[in-house]
Amino acid sequence: MSWSLKIFNKFPINLSSSIHARAFNSKAIGILGVPFDKGAGTRGTDKGPNALREAGLIDEIKHISSNIDVKDYGDVHYELMNTNGRKIHNLNDLSDVAACNKALADKVESIIKDNRMPITLGGCHSIAIGSISGVLRTTTPDKLCILWVDAHLDLNTNTTSPTGNMHGMPASLLVKELRSNWPTIPELEWCKADLSLRNFCWIGLRSIDYYERIMMEQYGIKYFDMRDIDRMGIDKVTNAALKAINPNGDRQLHVSFDIDSLDPLFANATGTPAGAGLTLRECLFLMEEVHRSGTLSSMDLVEVNPLVGDTRDVTNTLNSAKAIVCAAIGSNRSGNST
Repeated sequence: MSWSLKIFNKFPINLSSSIHARAFNSKAIGILGVPFDKGAGTRGTDKGPNALREAGLIDEIKHISSNIDVKDYGDVHYELMNTNGRKIHNLNDLSDVAACNKALADKVESIIKDNRMPITLGGCHSIAIGSISGVLRTTTPDKLCILWVDAHLDLNTNTTSPTGNMHGMPASLLVKELRSNWPTIPELEWCKADLSLRNFCWIGLRSIDYYERIMMEQYGIKYFDMRDIDRMGIDKVTNAALKAINPNGDRQLHVSFDIDSLDPLFANATGTPAGAGLTLRECLFLMEEVHRSGTLSSMDLVEVNPLVGDTRDVTNTLNSAKAIVCAAIGSNRSGNST
């Protein structure tokens, strides 16, 4: 049976076609921590990277397969730039966000040049600015596609954000379609908004701001919200999303995975939880299929906040995050690595 889906009546997707995989080096892994929370309104995501390490993430990656070579590159550190007192409206902690992401982009580029797949542990979602920028330095914009797994679209600008928190803006800073919606930001001149929204697809949406909804309609953004997942199932959604942004299987895939895409039952230790979200089983299937596609070249795991919730909340969230990262690398629920 052939299935098709139209996203805003602009993107017909044939779900009967399979992904033609291109092999990337997913056996050599570079772990990079970004202890940063100043893009968010809730403090604590700066504790996420070490909490994941202390919960045994790196050992669990090593146990997936004896063929996996994992190196921990430590944490990103940065120094503030001299802004000469410049202020830009509604961009909270801009100097820190810009400086951290610039340092992150340098590190991600270096890991890729070491022939390793970078897995960046946040940190709030503002760090996607630097992680994706670092990847872009090693490829061309037309050869990179982004799977954004999140309850939120993260497509606000400084003039549309209701909070001014930059973890709700990273996607809009990376795409050329919205370049004219931003003022000149000297601190972010190093960040080239060269990606196209055509190369993005969102999964798990259920909390979208008014302006973001307008952008979705104006640009025909590809997305699968929770209603789509309920209606179609995670199998068809995953296949459709990958086909939508990588129809020939010849693009590198970056996954930006916000832990708040999960329902709070599975990941409540995060700053902006949203109910009725993805189950852990759905997320594991999604990332297993991403691994099987053979196109994954880089990944972020963000918004784990060990300061939110009780001990059980934190433990559940850390366990979910570890399982998601491991599934992306090759762990599967049959107990075998692939």
